[in-house]
Amino acid sequence: MKSHISKNSIIGEKTEFGVNCIIEDHVTIGAGCKLGHNVIIHSNVTIGANVRIDDFTIIGKKPMFSPRSIFVPAKEWKPTTIGDNNQIGANVVIYTQCKIGSQNMIADYVSIRENVTIGDLNIIGSKTYIENHIQIGSRNKIESLVYVSAFSKIADYCFIAPCVITSNDNYVGRDRERVNHFKGITMKEGARIGVNSTILPGVTLNKDCMVAAGSIVTCDIPENEIWLGAPALFFRMVPEAQKLKNNKDEP
Repeated sequence: MKSHISKNSIIGEKTEFGVNCIIEDHVTIGAGCKLGHNVIIHSNVTIGANVRIDDFTIIGKKPMFSPRSIFVPAKEWKPTTIGDNNQIGANVVIYTQCKIGSQNMIADYVSIRENVTIGDLNIIGSKTYIENHIQIGSRNKIESLVYVSAFSKIADYCFIAPCVITSNDNYVGRDRERVNHFKGITMKEGARIGVNSTILPGVTLNKDCMVAAGSIVTCDIPENEIWLGAPALFFRMVPEAQKLKNNKDEP
């Protein structure tokens, strides 16, 4: 089957399409992009220049809502925008009302829900789930199989190792009162989380702190401290050589 590209969409020069792509109405795609097979771009999405989008990826999907959901469907959905020079893997789903900056690498099978903002130069590993209403800064590394719960905030230069789980509901799905208290985690600049750790609702990981592998974090962690255990407790200070000021990426 040939690709379907709406006559109402704008396609930049030297942009290439695989087999069976669907580009709906009023989509804008910049110059030099490369879309794989079976890619679907929903209406009103804007994609910058030199963006790679691999097979079976969907961009601009509208969310579904259960009758039991605390979230209410929007009367009008704003379009997703994706900046220049991004690499988006296969089988990725990026929902509507997302804003993604430039030069990000989003690996295979990532899901990014609606109302997510992502900055520049981030790495998001395969099979990671970014829930809705999340803010992610720039130059972060979020590894594979991470779950970032709704209403979380991640600053710049943060690191999240594989299999990290975050939460936003201290009522564990019961009692309508929980709706008034949902709160994701907050990671300040340079905060890091080790592999297979769990961060409970509302916890703040302050600048340059470190959560050791396998920890369960139940309270805020101060700046420049390493915590470990279940529940996590203070272990020692972050060594000077490991502080962000001595390890910022170049450029």
